[in-house]
Amino acid sequence: MREERFGLTEEEKMLQDMVRRLTKEKVAPGAEERDKKGEYAYDMLELMKENGLMGVDFPEEYDGMAAGVLAHCIVVEELAKGDASVALIPSCQELGSLPIILAGNHEQKDKYLRPLATGEKIAALGLTEAKGGSDVAALKTRAVRKGDKYILNGSKMWITNGGVADTYSVYAVTNPDAPQHKAASVFIVEREFPGFSVGKKESKMGIKSSDTRELIFDDVEIPVENRLAEEGDGFHIMMKTLDFSRPSVAAQALGIATGAFEYATQYAKERIAFGKPIIKHQGISFKLADMAMKIAAARQLLYKTCDLLDSYVAKDLSRVPPEILRYSSMSKAFCSDVAMWTTVEAVQVLGGFGYSSEYPVERMMRDAKITQIYEGANEIQRIVISSTL
Repeated sequence: MREERFGLTEEEKMLQDMVRRLTKEKVAPGAEERDKKGEYAYDMLELMKENGLMGVDFPEEYDGMAAGVLAHCIVVEELAKGDASVALIPSCQELGSLPIILAGNHEQKDKYLRPLATGEKIAALGLTEAKGGSDVAALKTRAVRKGDKYILNGSKMWITNGGVADTYSVYAVTNPDAPQHKAASVFIVEREFPGFSVGKKESKMGIKSSDTRELIFDDVEIPVENRLAEEGDGFHIMMKTLDFSRPSVAAQALGIATGAFEYATQYAKERIAFGKPIIKHQGISFKLADMAMKIAAARQLLYKTCDLLDSYVAKDLSRVPPEILRYSSMSKAFCSDVAMWTTVEAVQVLGGFGYSSEYPVERMMRDAKITQIYEGANEIQRIVISSTL
């Protein structure tokens, strides 16, 4: 039980302190180099595994910590203060595993969640395609059943962890003639399945040390037992997955915003202009005050969302209650908008130095932009929010 509304339990405070120290000592120092190299940070993956951060919100019976959505978001937020790409390591592990957590049977969870909870294997979510991301009805990847197997053909793009994952949760149309909410299914695809391959690595504006690629399916045979739930349940599985995963993106955005704010504040205390630290000039101090207010509001909105999700008990694959749906979208949209605004202002506080890649706020600004786009663009979040009013 929380001692106060949205306060942290002692266990959550201990987790926060541990990840905060880890970020300061092991994550932040190498962020600039990782950004320049643009390669997946396997050393950071090992760091996450060594500290038990890959399965914070995974079920305890499948080797996870079962600490809850808020605990997971605390981890992601603290890591993102130092390096948003590293924060994606546990964040995308959760995203790729959520369909299995939400819709898998015992055998599927026992086989796939155990190595994912410990980080022995890496997960990815295969949803977005060239002609459809937010528009799920436009997705074309097709799975046709033949006996005890499905034959999967098509491709996915912009898949985080695409080139490094071992286990993929893939959305595919199984009955194109059915209504949208019954037309697709979700399958667990293993990297070793014949006919499966990954395409070129994307060159991105930010989060450069995360691996983003195309997935290609060429007559990939998938055992029927790798289908999650019933045929036609795919739309509900993926929508519920996104409802539960958006707070993780919000946490990443909040961490970026906080990291930029803290750096800009310290810089403003040390930088002298017109005979005094620039934090003493109203033009700068008001920027920092606005950052502090917006970050505080964003954190409370995110924690409220996590509190709702941690209290929610799923009864079936139907979508979550409107209040949870609304808060999930609000936290993602608001936190990411705050992150983008805060990092732009942080660059302004540093002036010319802020525009230089030798200072972290430039990288943070580039990293912040994607949080407004993936996991459902913020324009889509506003559609979702207004639909619940």
